[in-house]
Amino acid sequence: MARLRNTIIRSGLETLYFSGAHLMMRPFVGGVGMILMLHRVRQPRPVRFQPNSHLEVRPRFLERILRKLRRSSMDIISLDEMHRRMVEGDFKRRFVCVTFDDGYRDTLQVAYPILKKHEVPFAVYVATSFPDRLGVLWWLALEAVIVKNNRIGAVIGGKDVQIDCSTLAAKREVFRYLLKYLRNLENEDDLLNFVRDLSARYQVPIPAICEGLCMNWDELATLAADPLVTIGAHTVNHVILGKASERVVRRELEMSRSVIEAALNVRPFHLAYPVGDRAAAGPREFRIAAELGYKTAVTTRPGVLFNEHREHLTALPRISLNGDFQQMRYAKVLMSGAGPALANGFRRVNAA
Repeated sequence: MARLRNTIIRSGLETLYFSGAHLMMRPFVGGVGMILMLHRVRQPRPVRFQPNSHLEVRPRFLERILRKLRRSSMDIISLDEMHRRMVEGDFKRRFVCVTFDDGYRDTLQVAYPILKKHEVPFAVYVATSFPDRLGVLWWLALEAVIVKNNRIGAVIGGKDVQIDCSTLAAKREVFRYLLKYLRNLENEDDLLNFVRDLSARYQVPIPAICEGLCMNWDELATLAADPLVTIGAHTVNHVILGKASERVVRRELEMSRSVIEAALNVRPFHLAYPVGDRAAAGPREFRIAAELGYKTAVTTRPGVLFNEHREHLTALPRISLNGDFQQMRYAKVLMSGAGPALANGFRRVNAA
């Protein structure tokens, strides 16, 4: 299903690009600016089962994007400057912000030198349990379990189920099935307990994933010391906030800001909701973020920024630089606003 969906998306992007429709639409759907979303930047891996590859882009692709932006008429600005322009209605020039979620080590080791070379300001949204080495990157743990086993057993819906993972096709199907199952669980604790139990059963050390892939506080301090870098909050435990109580949501947003300030002497005023889709962040989360004093908060809902977003600064959309769509023509269509406009039914603000 995911491969079919990607094929459909590619077809739509190809049609918009080769017809030139994205250029004709841009004056009407391009908005005043955009926020780009990335997670990881790394060289391709020579393995076939990579269910989380949509979170990864190649260094060369990032460099091409930055060169295009530098040649364009858009300003590449920080989140603070974006906030100022949105509040003041300063839209004389279209702008773009670059953001990274989670705090992976390759943001420092691979992406940062590229961004530094092009003098591009960017933001890193940090889930504080990751540098504290207490976090659960459950989507990567799930991948690791499936990679190393031809058959796994799990308790699903109260029943002990044995699942075949012996082929590439089976591994892909199992990952999709379990991902959907976990996302549909009522609360975050059930999700994490499932992944912890599965990882323990098949000897996948969850702390080692965090240690191996995420920056520690010293590495984050290196980034935070550069004026190009904005450190943002991303909760403590990378919680799917839509599954949590209001008390937990408020605690995650407050505590993550306090931990970052204590560790880096930087108080974050910008937030990214983990997962960030409609099920993970909605009007309740948008309201709480505003009440807690965050200047901006970003979702993963697709879209560019319009003047109307001045009234919804804690419900901002982003353009995903997705590892499944690493072609410049796709990026051009997305950044023109044409792709997101079609995805949103030409609705400018999606904050419900």
